[in-house]
Amino acid sequence: MQAVRKIERRSPLGFSLIELVIVVVIIGIIGAIAVPRMSRGAKGASDSAVTANLTVLRNSLDLYSTEHGGSYPTFANMPNALLQYTDSTSAATPGAKSVSNIYGPYVRAIPKLPVGANKGLATFTSTAPTATATSAGWYYDDTTGTIKANAKDSEIDASSVKYNAY
Repeated sequence: MQAVRKIERRSPLGFSLIELVIVVVIIGIIGAIAVPRMSRGAKGASDSAVTANLTVLRNSLDLYSTEHGGSYPTFANMPNALLQYTDSTSAATPGAKSVSNIYGPYVRAIPKLPVGANKGLATFTSTAPTATATSAGWYYDDTTGTIKANAKDSEIDASSVKYNAY
């Protein structure tokens, strides 16, 4: 009888060139899909921040109006009226909490505008935003309680909506 000879096969110690190329191609495809989505994410986050900040400001103005007989803070009193305690009169002078100053504060801090040329500003203007917005973060109309982003008409979000139309 013949002796059966075992043939030993050694397993390869590394990856073949084809396997490496396939992995690189797969990583490239994943990158081609993910990078555009991630780059739009920053723009989308700014858009969401504007919406969230406007919601905070509008809700605080609505609460102020409810507690002050339907009137809104005057333009001159705007930041202090939201940040400090007030009494129930429409001509309220904001200040510290007292027996008469029982309402508020409505926000801890005025949010900063997160987009556009006025990015980072937490101030107010009474001039409605147009093609050339003034240097303030927010537009406020004290007769109607309207508050908008003080952004130029050319400053638009990812959906081509003007920030000052939010």
